[in-house]
Amino acid sequence: MNSNPVLLMGGSGAIGHQTVRAMRKIHPDVPFLIGGRDLGKARKAAAEMGGAEGVALDLKAPDLGLGERPVSAVVVLYMDHSLAGLRFAQARGIAHLSISSGVFEIAPEIAAVMHRPGAAPVVLGYEWLVGATTVPTLELAKAFARVDSIRIGALVDEQDAGGPAVAADFEHLNKLMPQALSRRDGAFFWREGDEAKRVFQAIDGSEVEATGFSSIDVVGLAAATGAEDVQFDLAMGVSSSRRAGGAFSTEIVIELAGQDHAGNAIRTRHAVMHPGGAAELTGMSIALLIERLTGLDGEPPTAPGLYFPYQLLDAGRYLSRLEHDGGMVIALEP
Repeated sequence: MNSNPVLLMGGSGAIGHQTVRAMRKIHPDVPFLIGGRDLGKARKAAAEMGGAEGVALDLKAPDLGLGERPVSAVVVLYMDHSLAGLRFAQARGIAHLSISSGVFEIAPEIAAVMHRPGAAPVVLGYEWLVGATTVPTLELAKAFARVDSIRIGALVDEQDAGGPAVAADFEHLNKLMPQALSRRDGAFFWREGDEAKRVFQAIDGSEVEATGFSSIDVVGLAAATGAEDVQFDLAMGVSSSRRAGGAFSTEIVIELAGQDHAGNAIRTRHAVMHPGGAAELTGMSIALLIERLTGLDGEPPTAPGLYFPYQLLDAGRYLSRLEHDGGMVIALEP
């Protein structure tokens, strides 16, 4: 087990707070470095979190301005276009997890790993809420002998903003790539215009207008299941819990179709719900990845390589943690 601090680059925002909070629940003594260009802001956030230290980062320096300070893992919570965090992680031979790039922006990271495949474990953490879709979907897919179709509908409550950095990331992604990467009849293509629009039912049965989103979940789930039709749609509006008079939540509707193990056609519909919203569920996912990458779970640290979150996250532990935090996977009428 590595007792060195985890570096959260851009960790002073909502997701950084939720990541530390989630880690405190499972490993209360793990130290953190909250890194940013604004030292005052980083120190303020670190003081609020406790057990953390704010540090100023120099993204042009090979050591990020940290000198010889030991670090156990690097988690990047914003779009690190310079790959400063990845270069630092590879040089140190420590785990790297980045969560904010679009599916069309991963080429620089893949190239870096291809040239130094044995340097460090690198996680492409761009799945929706860093595994909150893929881990439950693949667990639900075990009821199928063959998965033909996967449709994901993610609903973010309009009151669940997640902070300015998250809003900026979404604006960036939608501006650069308005089309939605999807799969149909076994071929990948880009949905756009009216074809990218969809209506799905939220947990309470309300119809939600959504737009196709280029989430890396699409290619990961297609590769893992062999499903020939996969799409991801994103909506922002009123969550089912808030519509019922409660606080906002985040929900992910998962629709699967295919053949069961007896050879019969089968359709299922489930929803992942977390009462704390998108940032809290993201923080939980990141915390479980940090635990696995660094060996805090009692197993050997993750070996160098390139990974999706769902390849590292144990489904049983993930779903147990989700339930412990007040979330759940709900069976819905197909």
